Amino acid sequence: MHLNHMAWAVPLFLGLMGLEYLVARKTGKNYFGFASSVSNINVGIAERLLDTFTVGIFYFVYEFLHTHFAIFDIKPGFLLWFSLLLLTDFIWYWYHRLAHEVNFLWAAHVVHHQSDDFNYTVSARITVFQAFARMCFWSVLPVIGFPPAMIISVQLVHGIYPFFIHTRTIPKLGFLEYIFVTPSHHRVHHASNDHYLDKNYGDVFIFWDKLFGTFVVEGEEPVYGLTKPLDSNSFLWQHFHFILEIVYTVKQTSGFRERLRVVFGRPDKIDPEMRARLEKRFLSPDKAEHFTRRLHAYVVWQVIGLLVVLFSFLLLEYYVPVFVQVCITLVIFLTLINTGAILEQKRWVFYLEYVRLLIGFVIICYYWPSPSLYFCLLVIQLPFLLLQGNMKRGYERLLYGG
Repeated sequence: MHLNHMAWAVPLFLGLMGLEYLVARKTGKNYFGFASSVSNINVGIAERLLDTFTVGIFYFVYEFLHTHFAIFDIKPGFLLWFSLLLLTDFIWYWYHRLAHEVNFLWAAHVVHHQSDDFNYTVSARITVFQAFARMCFWSVLPVIGFPPAMIISVQLVHGIYPFFIHTRTIPKLGFLEYIFVTPSHHRVHHASNDHYLDKNYGDVFIFWDKLFGTFVVEGEEPVYGLTKPLDSNSFLWQHFHFILEIVYTVKQTSGFRERLRVVFGRPDKIDPEMRARLEKRFLSPDKAEHFTRRLHAYVVWQVIGLLVVLFSFLLLEYYVPVFVQVCITLVIFLTLINTGAILEQKRWVFYLEYVRLLIGFVIICYYWPSPSLYFCLLVIQLPFLLLQGNMKRGYERLLYGG
């Protein structure tokens, strides 16, 4: 899919999220938490941004495998398109199931299950780690003989469908419940109730779960999120906490075989106290319990600004110089980290704000290079260097209150 077409997916999905929010409000349901929704959208922004770099890589891998190792020479046809969709979903089922049963795969997938809410914003919680992991599983398709263009096209449909099943506003859907994965089925999958754990792995078709014994009908009200809630809005911590849990569990485990069991075993092989120890080591304890109206508004405007920049970047990516692309990517990731840190009311966000402004100034100098701009850049550094402490305290009072 051409990247400037991908750009239009951003306002489309945001519009559907907004519609779901209005429907939930109208029916008196509180399905959207502020911090949770911001964190969900931020993860989606990162994934959509990195898609600009990974889609080409995935196509190259499929093309290489198809050219050198294809068993059959498959030509497009209705039955073959449908067969490819079935195969894609079948492979997804096993990738998804193993992603819940094997630690190093769970490290890539866990981000998708961290939200205590369940709404369309949760569908955005896909990481580049998960994209690479499932690409490895789907790499069997070009080896069978399916052309890369066919594979990418089907994966596009396969990737869009799950967006619509991340909702609590749609009830059970009658006879469709027997064929397709519906919102009801997927609510079960995201639940942390004991009865619902590790069930309903399907992405488009539900009959794989029925065939392999992992299907459960939605009954009691699901409780969403991890069995041990993450309780952190940190963009970095959400992505890397389980990787650290694996690394530190391996370090404290003796014996090569036991260490392999940690990496390739089930998540219950991880020391249940490990996360608490790592949180104490890596997360500062000054997490705030409430948001000021000013902080709330600032975070909202940061996210709106990010979405505008992302949409523009995807739409005009082919017209932007590589240096500026790198700068914009840095600004977006700094903002994602910054937004999560602001929700936690960290004190070091002041320095990220400064770096973002600095990169913005560098972009301006790149497009309009002149000695006067360089001089201004140097002059602007003086108050930061001389009055850094006062500026930092003023920023914190302005954003966090007294």
